[in-house]
Amino acid sequence: MSEPAPGNLKHTPLHDLHRELGARLVPFAGYEMPVQYTSILEEHRTVRSAVGLFDLSHMGEIGVSGDSAVEYLRHALVSDPGTLEIGQAQYSMACDLEGGIIDDLIVYRLADEAFLVVCNASNRTAVVEQLARLLAEGDFSASLDDRSDRTGLVAPQGPRAAALIGELTELDLDSIGNYRSAAGTVAGIECLVARTGYTGEDGFELFCDANRARELWEALATAGDRHGARPCGLGARDTLRLEAGMPLYGNELGRDTNPFEVNLGRVVKLGKGDFVGRAALQAVKETGPARKLIGLQMVDNAIPRFGYEVRAGGAAVGRVTSGTLSPTLGTRIAMALVPAGMASVGNPFEVVVRDRPYRAEQVQLPFYKRPRD
Repeated sequence: MSEPAPGNLKHTPLHDLHRELGARLVPFAGYEMPVQYTSILEEHRTVRSAVGLFDLSHMGEIGVSGDSAVEYLRHALVSDPGTLEIGQAQYSMACDLEGGIIDDLIVYRLADEAFLVVCNASNRTAVVEQLARLLAEGDFSASLDDRSDRTGLVAPQGPRAAALIGELTELDLDSIGNYRSAAGTVAGIECLVARTGYTGEDGFELFCDANRARELWEALATAGDRHGARPCGLGARDTLRLEAGMPLYGNELGRDTNPFEVNLGRVVKLGKGDFVGRAALQAVKETGPARKLIGLQMVDNAIPRFGYEVRAGGAAVGRVTSGTLSPTLGTRIAMALVPAGMASVGNPFEVVVRDRPYRAEQVQLPFYKRPRD
């Protein structure tokens, strides 16, 4: 990693490249990150139609290995990593004793007793501390390796991502299904090639040595010219994930929410045995969540934003967690947390924008699903 930026912001291995490409850089999760290069709209449309390149090297990567790695992760996370085949991944969460979400993450099984846990940059410290504490308190034969600062992560996302990477690797990408991974070389660089992403499109996340991240990016960008590739920033990543109905920590997810409230109860494996937060989550499962994350589409001409009040029948009932003018759909969309009893597709709501209520209607999530062959 590069030295911290002014104001103690850190840099990813691609920071200098972002400056050379004219990116607008902003503080994000302790890093100085590109929010856009040209325009969020252009970058968003590139991912939906071709392929966008994202720098995700700010994410946290934690290796977990040892004879008890499976038992340890079963205790630490709400999912069951023991069900994974080698080369398979699963979406998961780390929760506290009250069932609140410490972070959402992805677990990759690399070998029988070796896993990679990928967490959000903003929660890396909290996740590492939780994992280390649980390891110290328990009788587990396992070890942790926070390799975040040694890892670069470049994510080609979009319908042309496989064609692009296919020019640079001998791996059979067709054999790497969704939420699968394989070790191999891309442009001669050792990578973990994972078919995962956060855009609602087909795509890959390429983990490599941080010192070779720029070389990997430049090889992808050069080959990507034939595929309509362009660099994309966090702004487009946010509008893409919102259209796809994917939650963002700090917006939809947090210590004050539990997986069942945000439509992710399927991730929680209550039958696997005891784990952190199990008792609280079992109670939520039995009684039902008090709130529910819903999708809203505006009827009136107003753009909903994070934190805006949501009303029903003139009374405040919740808050917008994310909102935007959808570049793909051309409509104004939002996600919001409201009382579970009010959540039903077609129900009317109002969103307060600049002290004025505007009509909205609950719609099915996700807002966008990519076309399938």
